[in-house]
Amino acid sequence: MPLLNRLLSLAVLGVSAVPSVLSFTPGFNYGSEKVRGVNLGGWLVLEPWITPSIFENTNNVNIVDEWTFGEYQDHNTAQTALQNHWNTWITESDFKAIAAAGLNHVRLPIGYWAFEVGPGEPYISGQQAYLQKAITWASNHNLKLIIDLHVLIILVKECHIQHGKDKNIIKTIISMVDSEYQTVPIIAPLNEYPEAGSSTQSNTVELIHDAFQDLSYWNGFMTYANGYEGVAMDTHIYQMFTDQQVAYNYSQHIAEACSHGSSLANFDLWVIVGEWTPASTDCAKWLNGRGTGARYDGTLSNTTPVGSCTGKTGSASSFSSDYKNFMRQYWEAQVISYEKGSGWIQWAWKAENADDWSYQAGLSNGWIPQNLTNLDYPNICG
Repeated sequence: MPLLNRLLSLAVLGVSAVPSVLSFTPGFNYGSEKVRGVNLGGWLVLEPWITPSIFENTNNVNIVDEWTFGEYQDHNTAQTALQNHWNTWITESDFKAIAAAGLNHVRLPIGYWAFEVGPGEPYISGQQAYLQKAITWASNHNLKLIIDLHVLIILVKECHIQHGKDKNIIKTIISMVDSEYQTVPIIAPLNEYPEAGSSTQSNTVELIHDAFQDLSYWNGFMTYANGYEGVAMDTHIYQMFTDQQVAYNYSQHIAEACSHGSSLANFDLWVIVGEWTPASTDCAKWLNGRGTGARYDGTLSNTTPVGSCTGKTGSASSFSSDYKNFMRQYWEAQVISYEKGSGWIQWAWKAENADDWSYQAGLSNGWIPQNLTNLDYPNICG
């Protein structure tokens, strides 16, 4: 990425690029203690593949995301459906179960419209109250909460960027959590977009995304050696969104997972694998978008089938013993590899009908251990 884009992202955040000279003590011992967490996907930002029933209940195939959810149906109907979803999809019992599973972090995606809906935008707000609940619940169960501003208003055109609203939103979040840094030790100001900054005025870590560049691209960027503190890198690792990777056999999936360990171990910032999954196919219904198919079985346009999606997603009751054994090996290989860095946050805690992606289902069905130190394949990466 050109330096210009990095400078533009600094402008978006409106943060200082002056090296920190203050004492920095975050609410978690990053670098010495491993991050082990799970994403609360599909709660405060809808995803059709995580909760397909919400979209099916609209009886409108043109409703494919949260924008169209508010655009193509009665406002009160949409608001009632969302309110019910926010009240029920994630509750304090989920936080209790997450803590009982031995995890120490939850990552919570939230959209900009939770803080400000612009003129003409059909988004429905109300999520801030649930963000506050999440902070309280995390504190109650000794969990660390990462706030991930999952969708932000970024408009870059002809090297101009409009970011006034973005700055205000980020300031709002910071004002909410500045005194809660023991519970909210990290903020990810943007998801899957390059950004940068330093935590010179607080104890909150800024989690920046690698923008899908190799980690080596970012070597030396905003490091402690250059005077910065409180900066960590977020990288996402999936193995089903290219034709090559979705065609891997079990051994190839495991080998690729293990191959990441070296780059994670040698990176010069705290690096967290903020999204990954024991799923090895894109078979989950609507994973590639509402109404779309999968690469794996060739139902996605312009793809060549690898095999049948039967028994690869949906209910774990349809999974063979061999498949579940592979998922256990694959899960352990990823955990071992990602803990060569600062740790990991699996996507996602739960899904209506995609148990291969669900941490909750993995615990119940044996491909995720109840005790995170009880690995069946501790030497799987050699």
